[in-house]
Amino acid sequence: MSNSKSVLYMSMSLDGFIAGPNDAPGNPGGDDFMRLHEWYGFVSTPPNTKGTGWGAHFMSEGNETGAVLAGRRTVEQVDHWGGNHHGVPIFVPSHRPPDPSVAKYPLVTYVTDGIESAMQQAKAAAGDRDVMVHGAYTAQSALEADVLDELQIHQIPVLLGAGRRMFDVLPRRIELEIVRVIDTPEATHIRYRVGR
Repeated sequence: MSNSKSVLYMSMSLDGFIAGPNDAPGNPGGDDFMRLHEWYGFVSTPPNTKGTGWGAHFMSEGNETGAVLAGRRTVEQVDHWGGNHHGVPIFVPSHRPPDPSVAKYPLVTYVTDGIESAMQQAKAAAGDRDVMVHGAYTAQSALEADVLDELQIHQIPVLLGAGRRMFDVLPRRIELEIVRVIDTPEATHIRYRVGR
């Protein structure tokens, strides 16, 4: 039996948005999307993937996960991260089979028989490491199916006023337990456990 947990990692505005207005394939994350991610402290020199301070801490924490489960919209907007999201398997729950071009990414698996199956496969692949979850719709589906264990929300001190909301439609009230709070001037990082 695996000790793997499924954990949603998401930066979110105080009014609940995880993407700005005009979120589309040509404008992934919408207008001013990086405002939600400035706290990572990305440096401008290549490879532009190193954060600073708490950003580096959370990048390292995310890179310790053993698999990724992400929604189709999310993965298609970033071309499946070029088939490599920190070198671990990527599972995509979808009602439709993938575009044939995805065959060039051996770490990417589309799962067409539901979120429960996708999560089961992701946890099996992760072993004793956690599964990183991406995407608003996917997170909502995982909550509905009771297969999301924790949420790591990076709450950004901004009110976006428009865009894509994290928890737009939920099937029922879901109780959460706060397991960690890290407060910084750039963001408040709250880790929640989903009540069962």
